Amino acid sequence: MSKLVKIMMTSLAILLIAAIAFIIVILNVEGADDEKELTIDEIVEYSYQTPEITTDLQDGTFVRIQFQILTDGKDAHAEVSKRDFQLVNILIKELAVMNEEDFKEGLTGLEATIKDRLNEVMVDGAVTEVYTINKILQ
Repeated sequence: MSKLVKIMMTSLAILLIAAIAFIIVILNVEGADDEKELTIDEIVEYSYQTPEITTDLQDGTFVRIQFQILTDGKDAHAEVSKRDFQLVNILIKELAVMNEEDFKEGLTGLEATIKDRLNEVMVDGAVTEVYTINKILQ
């Protein structure tokens, strides 16, 4: 075999591997877009409303807060309602290290922390979003 034929065969093999890799990437990206958006009825069905929780902050200020926790399915919804005591524990621990100013400015961070900490303990499904639906700072 001549040197030119070997170079052509190697080039074709590399191009073929690159094309296959490109196709695999495109198919996976398109597959991720196929996930359907939840309807409002599904959002309501899969969400869990926490009880109103009253606790103190680090600086002695009291806060009353309530969340709506959105899960990714019925199984996750059932699990979150069973893990209510863990949710309350997470909230008390997170709020105990905050002061009034942190609480006012860091509500979005608190929601993200709750989501992350709940997902750490979840077995069936996951928490997709946490919304603050009631808050009173005293």
